[in-house]
Order: sequence, then structure tokens, then C-alpha cells
Amino acid sequence: MKNDIQDSLKELIKKALQDLGFDKVVPLDRELEFFLSSGFGDISNNIALKLASQSIQPAKLVSQNITEAINRFLISHPLKDYVKEVKSEGAGFINFYLNEKYFYEVLKDILSKKEDFARINLGKSKPLLIEFVSANPTGPLSVAHARQAAVGDALANILFFLGFKVQKEYYLNDEGNQINILGRSIEMRLKEILTAEKIEFPENFYQGEYIIDLARQIQDKKLKIKDFSEYGTKEILKIIKKELEDFGVQFDCWYSQKELNKSGKIKKVLDSFKEKGFLYEQEGAWWFKSTDFGDDKDRVVVKSDGSYTYLAPDIAYHRDKYKRGFKRLINLWGPDHHGYINRLKAAVKALGATPESLSIIIVQLASIFREDKPIEMSTRRGQYITLREVLDEVGVDASRFFFLMRRTSSHLVFDLETAKKQTPENPVYYIQYAHARISSILRQSVPRANLENVDFSFLKEKEEMDLIKKLWQFSYILNVCYSTLDPYMLTVYLQEVAEVFHRFYDRHRVLGNDDKLTQARLYLILATKIILATGLKLLGVSTPEKM
Repeated sequence: MKNDIQDSLKELIKKALQDLGFDKVVPLDRELEFFLSSGFGDISNNIALKLASQSIQPAKLVSQNITEAINRFLISHPLKDYVKEVKSEGAGFINFYLNEKYFYEVLKDILSKKEDFARINLGKSKPLLIEFVSANPTGPLSVAHARQAAVGDALANILFFLGFKVQKEYYLNDEGNQINILGRSIEMRLKEILTAEKIEFPENFYQGEYIIDLARQIQDKKLKIKDFSEYGTKEILKIIKKELEDFGVQFDCWYSQKELNKSGKIKKVLDSFKEKGFLYEQEGAWWFKSTDFGDDKDRVVVKSDGSYTYLAPDIAYHRDKYKRGFKRLINLWGPDHHGYINRLKAAVKALGATPESLSIIIVQLASIFREDKPIEMSTRRGQYITLREVLDEVGVDASRFFFLMRRTSSHLVFDLETAKKQTPENPVYYIQYAHARISSILRQSVPRANLENVDFSFLKEKEEMDLIKKLWQFSYILNVCYSTLDPYMLTVYLQEVAEVFHRFYDRHRVLGNDDKLTQARLYLILATKIILATGLKLLGVSTPEKM
């Protein structure tokens, strides 16, 4: 026991609803969702609120009737050993209060299963492709890309943990106008170096110091470059890969748009759309009838000069994703791509896939602050703060954790000074310190008693029960991360675990004179260490034994 308490409670509620005739009003399997309660019970259900909206009875009365029926059936139900009380509370919530015996079994479950305690097989080995970062190889990664990298990698870890067959992919936009501008920028900088003449750069050219570095590299090595765009792309891609590697992010596949174009897959999918009547010609351009598939207006895929718009390779790319056998696609994009969602969803529908098979997550931007003041410019690059600069200043652990500390839909403020502090004010330090403190105690004394013989009923103090209940919530939190496709809630949860542990440790001695109590508490902190380590690992953050 007992991560399946929801299933048992669900069956009990169904029985009560059937007894009251509510099963004819609402589809039970779809509506019976649980959520963690704060201050009222341990787990709650809001089915009464949903039923009240479809009947003339107020939610509070519906909740009371359902609760009375549940309590009648509970008398002879196996759950009676674990459910202390069921109450109708608030505006119409049904709250379940679980007893100590249930939570002692939860503790044993964590200790015996370790990280598998929260491993719910939601994915059932379904192939899932998550595409993220995908920055143009025209410069080092910015903090906006860094945030996408942290979110994408942590989300991939969580989805893999929950049973999906996950592949991480970087879409490499290695052709087109921006790549051509990159080549011209390098070429002009090299000319400037060789002639010692100041050249006026067009406003849209790349002017960061890394362009000068590439030009000097060519000069120092006396390289003869035929294609400056190809050279620049190759060298910058090396920089990007090294930055991501140092950030702890590894991709399974780097997918080249140039190779996609060479393969003929873009022309093939557009020809297929023409045959199906999904394209039409107007003023020399070819338009996708995206309004037939839910978009607000039709979109050009081939311009009048014969060149492709961005949408054309994207349609071919996503067709290729499905052809490779992926049943679920997740794209992480920056906020400047928000208006692109509907047209790609329409394209996916035209490809014959369900729009629900593609999830597009918009990751909002991040602002870097120092001492409560925003940093507008990079002192070294002259353009923007890079991932490398953040890594060099605060390290991998703080960087990854801080980039995850807000919902992806919210703008993130990253304070460099807070990230460097080794105090409770720094959340990642606070969590890692809890893990290290437990490790220190366990180095002094490991649990000696056999787990089956430990009497956890000695854990009676409020702080002890609070800690067990918080550990129990781990699988629920991972489920929230899955349903929202956002690892943010895991950062909040780990801070709460650390807080509850520190409160317990400050008020109660682990190593005391009562051996049975000591053994129970040693197992309690060992379970805490397991949950902290598992959560930090999913976020890509280290678990220090000493600090």
C-alpha cells in the first residue's frame, strides 16, 4: 500500500452515486478526479459540484447525500481500515481523512520500492517525441533558450519516469535567410580584420563578439573558406552542443532542415496536399486551406517566387515525426511563436493525425537580475545574456532549478545573487542541504532493524506525520506535471518536502535513547532522502552527500 488509494476510493464513490441514481447524470469514469486537500482531509473530490451544475439541488446538499452514502458503504468495505473519516465540507467538497495505519504502509512502500514508489506507468511504453530549444545556429544560446532546455529536459525525464518511450530532438534550422546573414556577417568581420578598416554593418546582421571570434579563427588558422554560412553554422553548432552538454542536456536526435529539404519530403507532402485538394493557387503562390482544419485564415506554403514559407518544412517535419512511429508529439516554443500554433495544429489534422496528439507548450521569457536590478546587456557579448554566462556564474544545479521555478506560461525572473547564496533563501541549496543533512545522520547510524519488524506507530508527533504525508504526495505531483506538461510543480513540492523535514529535524532528535523510536525515525529520514533524490534527479539537479 498504497499508491492505489484513488482507485479504491473511486469505486466507493461510484457505488454511492449509483445508489443515489447520479450515475445516470454524469459519466463516472471521466468525472471522478481527486486532488490533494489543504487543511481539509488528505484527499478530496468535487463530483458534487459537477453534479449540482446539472441538477436543481445545491452542491452542499448533493455533497452531504453522497457523503452519507459513502459512509454507509464504508462500514463493510476494506477501506474502513485506512479511512478515518469522510466529511462533506465547504461549498460541496467530499474530503477523505486517512488514518495513521495507511500512512505507515505508505512509508513501508517508499522504503521497499525506493524510486519506483511513484513510478506510475501512465505512458505504457507509448513512443513520444519532445522537441525543444531548436535555436537557429546563428549564435550562442540565450537565457530564453536555456529556460526551454531546462524545461524540456526535466519534462522528458518525468515522462520517461512515467512510462513513456521518450526521444528528445533538436530541430536544426540550418538553411535560409538567417544562415545566409550569418555567413555575410562573418565574411564582413574578416574583411574588417584583414583591411583594418571600419565597416558599417547592416542593422539585421549579427554583431556579437562571437562573430569576431569566428573571423579571427579563420585568420589565425589561415583557412580558405568557400562558404562562410556553412562554416559559421558548423562552428556555432559546436558551441551550442557544448553549452547544452555542460548544462546536462543531451539530445537523441539533431534533425537538419537542410537534409529534410534535400530528401524531397517537403515537395512530397505538398504534392499529397494538392492531390487531396488541401492547397490552392492564387496570384502565383500556393495556399494551404488551413481554415478547413480549424485555423483562422489560410496560409501560404509556397511563395510566388517558388520558395517555401516556414510552414512548408514544418508540415513535412511533423509528417516525418508520425512516420517514425511517434504517437505523441510535444513541442516547446518561445512566446514569439504563439500565433503559429493554430496553423500547425491545422496541418497535423490535414496529415490525418488527431490535433490532441500534438501538444505545443509556450515557454515564456526569462529576465536576469542582479541585486534586484535587471541586466539588459551582456558585458562580454554586447547583445544578450547567454547560457554560458549564467553557468559560469551560478553553476549547473542553480541554473537548472531556477529556470524551472515558475510555470512555463509565466515570465521568469532569475536573480543571480540569490542563486549563488548558500542559505535557505536559495531554494536549491535548501533542498540539497536537507538531502546532505539526512546523509550525514545516516553515516552516523543506519537503520538496523528489519523493515518488516519496524514499529512505525512510534511516529506519532505532528511533524512526523506531516513529513510522511508530504512524501506520500510525490506520485500526485508527478501526475500534475504530466497533466500540465510542466515540471514547475515538482520544484515547489521539493521545497515543501525540505521545509517539512527541516521542521521535523529542528524539533525532534533522530538518534535518541529509545531504540524503537530511533529505528522508526531513521527509516523516516531514509524515505525522505529517497524522495528528495528521485525528485532532484528528475530535474537534472545533483544530490550531494555533504555540503
